[in-house]
Parts: sequence; structure tokens; C-alpha cells
Amino acid sequence: MRAFMIALLCVAASASTMALAPAWAADTLARARETGTLRLGFRADAPPYSYRGVDGTPSGYIVDLCREVASGVEKSLKVQPLKIEYVEVSSTTRLTSLRDGKIDILCDPTSMTMSRRTMVDFSLPTFIDGAGVLHRVNEFYRLEDLRGKKIGVLQGTTTEEVLKGTLGQFGIKAEIVPVQAHPDGVRSLSAGRIDAYFADRGILNYHLLNGRHATALKLSDQYYTFETYALALPRGDDKLRLLVDATLAELYRTDRVKTIYARNFGSFPPDQFIRALFVINGVPK
Repeated sequence: MRAFMIALLCVAASASTMALAPAWAADTLARARETGTLRLGFRADAPPYSYRGVDGTPSGYIVDLCREVASGVEKSLKVQPLKIEYVEVSSTTRLTSLRDGKIDILCDPTSMTMSRRTMVDFSLPTFIDGAGVLHRVNEFYRLEDLRGKKIGVLQGTTTEEVLKGTLGQFGIKAEIVPVQAHPDGVRSLSAGRIDAYFADRGILNYHLLNGRHATALKLSDQYYTFETYALALPRGDDKLRLLVDATLAELYRTDRVKTIYARNFGSFPPDQFIRALFVINGVPK
């Protein structure tokens, strides 16, 4: 009887554990095969990587990489055609949306960090960028010049953490102003509500080149961090991660990635960091 009761308790514990298992334990490819749909999370405010185009279509370099991944999933599952459902996420909800099973792949400039790996998995790297600062012309030369100033930064990003750490390291007291979207930060800077705006340099450069106040703003030359982007994936889903990595590696080994890069950044070849990323991560079959 005692052995029988222990066995029942073990079964109950196992069932309880299964009931409490997080959404990422599911097989994404099996779900996509069953529903005929792959859900791609994208940002509306992170050009040139992930944004909503003028016609409302999800666009950007990393979104284009995800479309290549979706084609790979379609071929692997032999689901013709595989429906792509685009789900808009924000900088503050993107990782929890993936963790909670609302999206299958996160297609935005998300930096790989060890703390984030407790929540999600990551693919091979997709890009290398770094934090920079946008400011009004003739109003900023050194980090120390921001003492007592208002500095905008996108809320819930690694850039926000870096900014706080950097200011603390140099003993610079400044007011950090969190914003919900990059365009809000650039507009606040142009209107004089903040004195500088911190973000990834690729995003700042995009707004500088495409904004209305480009001549009044300047991007500093200094890199404050080096950020390695990757596609965020459901944690523990090895089948999906292998397929995603195989797709990216093939893009890097061939000239196909050059077309995708040029379409979003205007020219090829890119800088030495991106060229090295393609070479190092063009993993053979």
C-alpha cells in the first residue's frame, strides 16, 4: 500500500509539473504544421531593422531575415502556403510576448544577453550595432557636457541600462527621460524638451537621414557599447532553433544576404564588423 501511495504521488507531481510547464516547452513547428500559421513579432518603431512601412507593411532588415526563415519553415513542413501572421510588439512587451506564446519568433533588434537567456533562446547573430547619442548641433561634445541635462532613452532596453551605468561610472548626474518609441525621442530632442537622445546608432542614423530636422541634429562619433542582435526564439525549442540557424547560415554563406542588406541599408559591402559576422556565422552544412 505504501509503495502504491508513493507511486500515486509521483504521478500527481508529474502531472502538476506538466500542467505548470511554460508555453515555450511546446513544439513550435508542430503547432505551425497544425495551424498552417507562423507568428512573427515585429516592432513598428525600430527602423531600419523592424518597423511599419508607409503602406503599413512590416519592413526592415531583420523582418526580411525572418521572412527567409518563414520560407525555410514552409519548405521543411511542406505546408503550402504557410500563412505569416505579423504581431506588433513593443520594446517592453516583446520578450514576454515570446515567452507567453503570443509569437513564435521575435524579429527586431534584440540584443543577446545572459539575463535574457533565462527567458528566451537566441539564433545565430543577425547584426552588430552599438549605442550612440543624437544631439542638437553645437550643443554636445563630450559625455561630461550632459551633466545636469535631460537625456532621452527608449524604456526597457539594454541601452537604458548602459546609459544609467555609464553616467554612474563617471559620476555624471543627469535626468534620464524614458520614452515609449524612438520617433518620440527624436521629436522631443528637436523640440528642446530633452538635450540628447541615446539609442542604437543604426536607428539614430536612420532617423537622422529621414527626419525633418536632419540639419539641426548630429550623431556623435563615439560608440558607447557593442550590441549583438539575434532572433529571439522560444526557450527550449531545439527543432525551431536548428532550422532558424540553418537558414541564417545559408544566407551568410551565399550572396543572398548581400541583397537583403543592400535593400535596407542602401549599399554593400557593410562595415568590417558586419562582414566578419557573415564570415564567422556562415556555418557549413
